[in-house]
Amino acid sequence: MKPRANSEGERSYTQILKATALIGGSSVITVLFAIIRNKAIAILLGPAGVGLMGLYSSIADIAYAIAGLGIQASGVRQIAEAVGSGDAERVARTATVLRRTSVVLGLLGALLLAALALPVANFTFGDHSYAAGIVLLSASILFRLLADGQIALIQGMRDIVSLARINVFGAFFSTVISIPLIYVLGTSGIVVSLVAVAAAALATSWWYGRKIRISVSAISTLNVQREVSALLKLGAIFMISGFLTLGAAYAVRIIVLKAEGIAAAGLYQAAWTLGGLYAGFILQAMGTDFYPRLTAIAKNNAECNRLVNEQAEISILLAGPGLIATLTAAPLVVRVLYSPEFYDAVDLVRWICLGMMLRIISWPMGFIVLAKGAKAAFFWAEVAATTAHIGLAWLLVEAFGTVGAGAAFFGLYIWHSLLIYIIVRRLSGFRWSDQNRRLGLIFFPASALVFGALALLPLWPATVFGLLMTALSGVYSLRVLTELVPIASLPAALKGWFSRSA
Repeated sequence: MKPRANSEGERSYTQILKATALIGGSSVITVLFAIIRNKAIAILLGPAGVGLMGLYSSIADIAYAIAGLGIQASGVRQIAEAVGSGDAERVARTATVLRRTSVVLGLLGALLLAALALPVANFTFGDHSYAAGIVLLSASILFRLLADGQIALIQGMRDIVSLARINVFGAFFSTVISIPLIYVLGTSGIVVSLVAVAAAALATSWWYGRKIRISVSAISTLNVQREVSALLKLGAIFMISGFLTLGAAYAVRIIVLKAEGIAAAGLYQAAWTLGGLYAGFILQAMGTDFYPRLTAIAKNNAECNRLVNEQAEISILLAGPGLIATLTAAPLVVRVLYSPEFYDAVDLVRWICLGMMLRIISWPMGFIVLAKGAKAAFFWAEVAATTAHIGLAWLLVEAFGTVGAGAAFFGLYIWHSLLIYIIVRRLSGFRWSDQNRRLGLIFFPASALVFGALALLPLWPATVFGLLMTALSGVYSLRVLTELVPIASLPAALKGWFSRSA
């Protein structure tokens, strides 16, 4: 097979792979710390404790999404536009207003969650005794939003190296803080650890953010109003999206909790973490580097569609073998990374892996909607996704127990992928490239065959078949990647790895 990419395409594929490697590389370290942290917490707390931590985390995530009004995502766009204009004064003005807005929203969000602690505790746990923990949890909202002001500045200026380091140090501090606190305090240490981790994340982001020199001058009230208005108008869309996504995740956990108990909620939390580990490498890199690049060319439909196809192609090639491997090794992964008590999460992990494959494909298309500022389409797509997710979870958990929550996630992304494709066809005339259609015909049947074999065959024949499919898909992906991206253009570490593997 001859290389298909021209010089422009090679540069684009190389940029995608470099960004994915850098953010993904930091994510590998992050995952290693997560493995240590999750294993220790699983042993110390068991499924019920992990379920409790998942519920507290969901409460914090929803409060953070509402209080933040999407300014982290809108701030990235505003900073990127200011940097692109070459106007240093505009960059300074946008960065200053972003930081100040983060402080105000963080304080308001923390106060609001603390004020609503009693009804939130009663709704979530059916017990007001958890209200004190939610009051303490409100401090994490302030810390996270203060960190957002720093991270948006760093990402908007496309300092990918600093973002990668922030990820690594965040994972390190999360591990070394959480484990001792939970070891000493037990379940009482869950909220304390979440707050402490948020504080450590703020310190890390501030350390790297302070290195970006911003010349702060007097800003008129009119300019402040303009900057805040621009941040919040765009941010409101991101806030709604985040709220709906996190709200759906929270609702699914509540459905599982009410139907099967808190231990089942712990199994779902563990499966969600494991199912998204590998896909997280790809998705994080996509949000960090791909979105700003796509925004810059969003008005050019042909270029926009080309870039989305290229991002999707690289993402499928990188994610496909890893997700097939996770399907195959789910029993071992659950036992090693958690404990034998979590073995019932294996089928959940597999359903979530199938959903993650579709998620990786639909995300690049979804960024077209954001980059073009199609607010109404974005809003209704998110509403439809949330409704589908909660509705499917309610039906399937009732019928099949906890595993129904995983099947609901897969069903969600069948629906969402089709809907987003219809939307972007109208927005930009997007069509899947021939190569991406071929990749779909390779990886989707392969994933389905492995999933079916694991469900129907004895353990060892199914495992051997899964490992064989993992190896074949891995070799194929590596071959195509080396044709798309010139090895000479890669960083030294990747260059050596590709040279040895090709």
